Amino acid sequence: MDSDLFSRRRAERFAQLLDEANGGRRHHVRSRADDQLAALVAVGQRLGAAPPAVEVDPEFRTGLRAMLLATAEREGIGAPATAAAPEPGAADTGRSRLLPAVTARRARARGAILVGVAAGAVALSGISAASENAVPGDALYGMKRSTERAQLALASSDISRGQLFLDFARTRLAEAAALRGDRDGYSAVLDDMDADTRQGVRLLTTAAVQRSDLSALDAVNSFLTGQRRAVGGLLDAGTRADRDRTRRSLALLDAVRKRSDALRAAISCGLPAPVGSDSLGPAPATCPGDR
Repeated sequence: MDSDLFSRRRAERFAQLLDEANGGRRHHVRSRADDQLAALVAVGQRLGAAPPAVEVDPEFRTGLRAMLLATAEREGIGAPATAAAPEPGAADTGRSRLLPAVTARRARARGAILVGVAAGAVALSGISAASENAVPGDALYGMKRSTERAQLALASSDISRGQLFLDFARTRLAEAAALRGDRDGYSAVLDDMDADTRQGVRLLTTAAVQRSDLSALDAVNSFLTGQRRAVGGLLDAGTRADRDRTRRSLALLDAVRKRSDALRAAISCGLPAPVGSDSLGPAPATCPGDR
Protein backbone atom coordinates (compact mmCIF):
# COMPACT_ATOMS: atom_id res chain seq x y z
CA MET A 1 0.00 0.00 0.00
CA ASP A 2 1.36 3.45 -0.83
CA SER A 3 1.67 6.38 1.55
CA ASP A 4 -1.49 7.98 0.11
CA LEU A 5 -3.70 5.66 2.17
CA PHE A 6 -6.13 8.36 3.18
CA SER A 7 -6.27 10.19 -0.11
CA ARG A 8 -9.69 11.42 -1.10
CA ARG A 9 -10.75 8.30 -3.02
CA ARG A 10 -9.46 5.91 -0.38
CA ALA A 11 -11.10 7.97 2.36
CA GLU A 12 -14.44 7.90 0.59
CA ARG A 13 -14.20 4.17 -0.07
CA PHE A 14 -13.16 3.46 3.53
CA ALA A 15 -16.17 5.45 4.74
CA GLN A 16 -18.42 3.36 2.46
CA LEU A 17 -16.95 0.09 3.73
CA LEU A 18 -17.39 1.17 7.34
CA ASP A 19 -20.98 2.15 6.59
CA GLU A 20 -21.71 -1.21 4.94
CA ALA A 21 -20.07 -3.14 7.78
CA ASN A 22 -22.35 -1.39 10.25
CA GLY A 23 -25.51 -2.27 8.32
CA GLY A 24 -25.69 0.75 6.07
CA ARG A 25 -26.69 0.86 2.41
CA ARG A 26 -24.50 -1.24 0.13
CA HIS A 27 -22.59 0.65 -2.53
CA HIS A 28 -22.45 -1.40 -5.71
CA VAL A 29 -18.87 -0.53 -6.51
CA ARG A 30 -15.55 -2.29 -6.15
CA SER A 31 -12.22 -0.62 -5.53
CA ARG A 32 -8.70 -1.95 -5.89
CA ALA A 33 -8.11 -0.70 -2.35
CA ASP A 34 -10.87 -2.88 -0.85
CA ASP A 35 -8.57 -5.78 0.03
CA GLN A 36 -6.06 -3.43 1.63
CA LEU A 37 -8.73 -1.60 3.63
CA ALA A 38 -10.46 -4.81 4.72
CA ALA A 39 -8.04 -5.27 7.64
CA LEU A 40 -8.88 -1.80 8.98
CA VAL A 41 -12.63 -2.42 8.62
CA ALA A 42 -12.26 -5.75 10.44
CA VAL A 43 -10.45 -4.04 13.31
CA GLY A 44 -13.21 -1.45 13.50
CA GLN A 45 -15.85 -4.18 13.77
CA ARG A 46 -13.90 -6.01 16.47
CA LEU A 47 -13.47 -2.81 18.43
CA GLY A 48 -17.19 -2.17 18.33
CA ALA A 49 -18.06 -5.73 19.33
CA ALA A 50 -15.60 -6.07 22.20
CA PRO A 51 -14.18 -2.75 23.38
CA PRO A 52 -11.26 -3.27 25.77
CA ALA A 53 -11.87 -2.43 29.41
CA VAL A 54 -8.63 -0.49 29.69
CA GLU A 55 -8.24 3.13 30.72
CA VAL A 56 -6.55 5.38 28.17
CA ASP A 57 -3.83 7.69 29.42
CA PRO A 58 -5.22 11.25 29.91
CA GLU A 59 -2.24 12.79 28.14
CA PHE A 60 -2.95 10.61 25.11
CA ARG A 61 -6.58 11.81 25.05
CA THR A 62 -5.49 15.44 25.27
CA GLY A 63 -2.94 15.08 22.48
CA LEU A 64 -5.37 13.17 20.28
CA ARG A 65 -8.10 15.78 20.74
CA ALA A 66 -5.69 18.58 19.75
CA MET A 67 -4.60 16.64 16.65
CA LEU A 68 -8.19 15.94 15.60
CA LEU A 69 -9.28 19.55 16.04
CA ALA A 70 -6.34 20.73 13.94
CA THR A 71 -7.14 18.14 11.25
CA ALA A 72 -10.83 19.10 11.23
CA GLU A 73 -9.95 22.78 10.81
CA ARG A 74 -7.43 22.05 8.04
CA GLU A 75 -9.83 19.77 6.13
CA GLY A 76 -12.83 22.03 6.60
CA ILE A 77 -14.84 19.33 8.35
CA GLY A 78 -17.93 20.85 9.91
CA ALA A 79 -17.78 23.98 7.77
CA PRO A 80 -20.84 24.64 5.56
CA ALA A 81 -20.39 23.72 1.91
CA THR A 82 -20.60 26.62 -0.54
CA ALA A 83 -21.07 26.44 -4.25
CA ALA A 84 -19.69 28.93 -6.73
CA ALA A 85 -22.46 30.89 -8.42
CA PRO A 86 -22.58 30.64 -12.24
CA GLU A 87 -21.39 33.68 -14.16
CA PRO A 88 -24.14 36.01 -15.37
CA GLY A 89 -25.66 34.72 -18.57
CA ALA A 90 -23.94 31.34 -18.31
CA ALA A 91 -26.10 28.27 -18.81
CA ASP A 92 -26.64 26.15 -15.71
CA THR A 93 -25.33 22.73 -16.72
CA GLY A 94 -26.27 21.15 -13.41
CA ARG A 95 -22.76 21.50 -12.00
CA SER A 96 -23.82 24.24 -9.61
CA ARG A 97 -26.63 22.02 -8.31
CA LEU A 98 -24.40 18.94 -7.94
CA LEU A 99 -21.44 20.66 -6.33
CA PRO A 100 -22.97 21.14 -2.85
CA ALA A 101 -24.06 17.48 -2.70
CA VAL A 102 -20.65 16.21 -3.82
CA THR A 103 -18.86 18.54 -1.40
CA ALA A 104 -21.10 17.46 1.47
CA ARG A 105 -20.57 13.79 0.65
CA ARG A 106 -16.82 14.21 0.63
CA ALA A 107 -16.98 16.14 3.88
CA ARG A 108 -18.95 13.28 5.43
CA ALA A 109 -16.33 10.84 4.17
CA ARG A 110 -13.53 12.89 5.70
CA GLY A 111 -15.53 13.15 8.88
CA ALA A 112 -16.07 9.39 8.96
CA ILE A 113 -12.36 8.82 8.54
CA LEU A 114 -11.54 11.32 11.27
CA VAL A 115 -14.00 9.73 13.68
CA GLY A 116 -12.78 6.26 12.73
CA VAL A 117 -9.16 7.18 13.27
CA ALA A 118 -10.01 8.79 16.61
CA ALA A 119 -11.98 5.80 17.84
CA GLY A 120 -9.38 3.41 16.52
CA ALA A 121 -6.50 5.29 18.12
CA VAL A 122 -8.18 5.39 21.51
CA ALA A 123 -9.29 1.77 21.34
CA LEU A 124 -6.02 0.46 19.95
CA SER A 125 -4.12 2.14 22.78
CA GLY A 126 -6.24 0.11 25.17
CA ILE A 127 -5.94 -3.07 23.14
CA SER A 128 -2.18 -2.73 23.09
CA ALA A 129 -2.12 -2.87 26.86
CA ALA A 130 -4.81 -5.54 27.19
CA SER A 131 -3.55 -7.96 24.53
CA GLU A 132 0.19 -7.38 24.70
CA ASN A 133 0.86 -10.68 26.46
CA ALA A 134 -1.87 -12.73 24.74
CA VAL A 135 -0.82 -16.06 23.24
CA PRO A 136 -2.65 -18.44 20.88
CA GLY A 137 -5.75 -19.70 22.62
CA ASP A 138 -6.31 -16.51 24.64
CA ALA A 139 -9.47 -14.49 24.04
CA LEU A 140 -7.56 -11.38 22.93
CA TYR A 141 -5.09 -13.12 20.63
CA GLY A 142 -7.24 -12.60 17.53
CA MET A 143 -7.47 -8.90 18.34
CA LYS A 144 -3.70 -8.78 18.76
CA ARG A 145 -3.14 -10.22 15.28
CA SER A 146 -5.80 -7.94 13.75
CA THR A 147 -4.01 -4.95 15.25
CA GLU A 148 -0.78 -6.12 13.62
CA ARG A 149 -2.51 -6.35 10.23
CA ALA A 150 -3.83 -2.83 10.69
CA GLN A 151 -0.31 -1.60 11.44
CA LEU A 152 0.91 -3.15 8.20
CA ALA A 153 -1.95 -1.55 6.26
CA LEU A 154 -1.00 1.87 7.65
CA ALA A 155 2.75 1.52 6.99
CA SER A 156 3.96 4.06 4.46
CA SER A 157 6.81 2.14 2.79
CA ASP A 158 8.28 -1.31 2.20
CA ILE A 159 11.03 -0.53 4.70
CA SER A 160 8.45 0.31 7.37
CA ARG A 161 6.53 -2.87 6.60
CA GLY A 162 9.72 -4.92 6.66
CA GLN A 163 10.64 -3.58 10.08
CA LEU A 164 7.13 -4.30 11.33
CA PHE A 165 7.35 -7.91 10.17
CA LEU A 166 10.62 -8.31 12.07
CA ASP A 167 8.98 -6.79 15.15
CA PHE A 168 6.19 -9.35 14.79
CA ALA A 169 8.79 -12.13 14.55
CA ARG A 170 10.15 -10.97 17.90
CA THR A 171 6.62 -11.05 19.29
CA ARG A 172 6.07 -14.60 18.01
CA LEU A 173 9.31 -15.61 19.74
CA ALA A 174 8.00 -14.36 23.08
CA GLU A 175 4.79 -16.32 22.48
CA ALA A 176 6.77 -19.46 21.68
CA ALA A 177 8.66 -19.18 24.96
CA ALA A 178 5.31 -19.23 26.78
CA LEU A 179 4.12 -22.29 24.84
CA ARG A 180 7.06 -24.66 25.39
CA GLY A 181 5.68 -28.06 26.23
CA ASP A 182 2.65 -27.57 23.96
CA ARG A 183 4.12 -29.30 20.91
CA ASP A 184 1.50 -28.23 18.37
CA GLY A 185 1.14 -24.69 19.69
CA TYR A 186 4.91 -24.19 19.96
CA SER A 187 5.56 -25.42 16.44
CA ALA A 188 2.71 -23.32 14.99
CA VAL A 189 4.00 -20.12 16.59
CA LEU A 190 7.52 -20.78 15.31
CA ASP A 191 6.04 -21.34 11.84
CA ASP A 192 4.44 -17.89 12.10
CA MET A 193 7.68 -16.43 13.44
CA ASP A 194 9.65 -17.81 10.49
CA ALA A 195 7.03 -16.54 8.04
CA ASP A 196 7.24 -13.04 9.56
CA THR A 197 11.04 -13.23 9.38
CA ARG A 198 10.98 -14.14 5.68
CA GLN A 199 8.46 -11.41 4.87
CA GLY A 200 10.43 -8.74 6.71
CA VAL A 201 13.79 -9.82 5.32
CA ARG A 202 12.48 -10.00 1.74
CA LEU A 203 11.05 -6.46 1.95
CA LEU A 204 14.22 -5.02 3.47
CA THR A 205 16.71 -6.79 1.20
CA THR A 206 14.69 -5.80 -1.86
CA ALA A 207 14.64 -2.17 -0.72
CA ALA A 208 18.39 -2.31 -0.06
CA VAL A 209 19.11 -3.54 -3.58
CA GLN A 210 16.70 -1.17 -5.31
CA ARG A 211 18.13 1.85 -3.49
CA SER A 212 21.73 0.62 -3.03
CA ASP A 213 21.07 1.47 0.61
CA LEU A 214 22.92 -0.48 3.30
CA SER A 215 20.75 0.92 6.12
CA ALA A 216 17.99 -1.58 5.28
CA LEU A 217 20.55 -4.38 5.73
CA ASP A 218 21.63 -2.79 9.02
CA ALA A 219 18.04 -3.26 10.23
CA VAL A 220 18.19 -6.94 9.24
CA ASN A 221 21.51 -7.48 11.04
CA SER A 222 20.29 -5.67 14.15
CA PHE A 223 17.29 -8.00 14.23
CA LEU A 224 19.49 -11.07 13.77
CA THR A 225 21.80 -10.19 16.65
CA GLY A 226 19.11 -10.35 19.30
CA GLN A 227 16.80 -12.85 17.62
CA ARG A 228 19.36 -15.60 17.14
CA ARG A 229 20.52 -15.36 20.74
CA ALA A 230 16.92 -15.50 22.02
CA VAL A 231 15.93 -18.40 19.75
CA GLY A 232 19.05 -20.28 20.84
CA GLY A 233 17.90 -19.84 24.42
CA LEU A 234 14.83 -21.96 23.64
CA LEU A 235 17.12 -24.99 23.28
CA ASP A 236 17.79 -24.99 27.02
CA ALA A 237 14.43 -26.54 27.85
CA GLY A 238 11.53 -28.28 26.19
CA THR A 239 11.08 -31.66 24.58
CA ARG A 240 13.27 -33.17 21.90
CA ALA A 241 10.63 -32.33 19.29
CA ASP A 242 10.64 -28.71 20.47
CA ARG A 243 14.43 -28.53 20.18
CA ASP A 244 14.37 -30.03 16.69
CA ARG A 245 11.80 -27.44 15.63
CA THR A 246 13.85 -24.65 17.21
CA ARG A 247 16.93 -25.67 15.20
CA ARG A 248 14.97 -25.13 11.99
CA SER A 249 14.34 -21.54 13.01
CA LEU A 250 18.02 -21.11 13.85
CA ALA A 251 18.95 -22.45 10.41
CA LEU A 252 16.69 -19.83 8.83
CA LEU A 253 18.37 -17.04 10.78
CA ASP A 254 21.80 -18.32 9.69
CA ALA A 255 20.60 -18.28 6.05
CA VAL A 256 19.38 -14.70 6.51
CA ARG A 257 22.80 -13.67 7.85
CA LYS A 258 24.54 -15.17 4.80
CA ARG A 259 22.12 -13.41 2.44
CA SER A 260 22.52 -10.07 4.18
CA ASP A 261 26.34 -10.32 4.10
CA ALA A 262 26.31 -11.33 0.41
CA LEU A 263 24.05 -8.42 -0.53
CA ARG A 264 26.16 -5.99 1.46
CA ALA A 265 29.27 -7.13 -0.42
CA ALA A 266 27.47 -6.97 -3.79
CA ILE A 267 26.22 -3.42 -3.16
CA SER A 268 29.64 -2.29 -1.90
CA CYS A 269 31.46 -3.58 -4.99
CA GLY A 270 28.88 -2.11 -7.37
CA LEU A 271 27.36 -5.28 -8.81
CA PRO A 272 24.14 -4.78 -10.81
CA ALA A 273 20.84 -5.58 -9.11
CA PRO A 274 20.28 -9.37 -8.94
CA VAL A 275 17.78 -10.82 -11.38
CA GLY A 276 16.87 -13.88 -9.35
CA SER A 277 15.17 -13.91 -5.96
CA ASP A 278 13.70 -16.33 -3.44
CA SER A 279 11.89 -16.22 -0.10
CA LEU A 280 14.65 -14.04 1.37
CA GLY A 281 14.65 -11.55 -1.48
CA PRO A 282 17.31 -10.87 -4.15
CA ALA A 283 19.99 -13.53 -4.61
CA PRO A 284 23.23 -11.69 -5.47
CA ALA A 285 26.20 -12.80 -7.53
CA THR A 286 29.68 -12.93 -5.99
CA CYS A 287 32.01 -9.95 -6.31
CA PRO A 288 34.91 -10.64 -8.72
CA GLY A 289 37.58 -10.51 -6.03
CA ASP A 290 35.75 -13.11 -3.91
CA ARG A 291 35.66 -15.83 -6.57
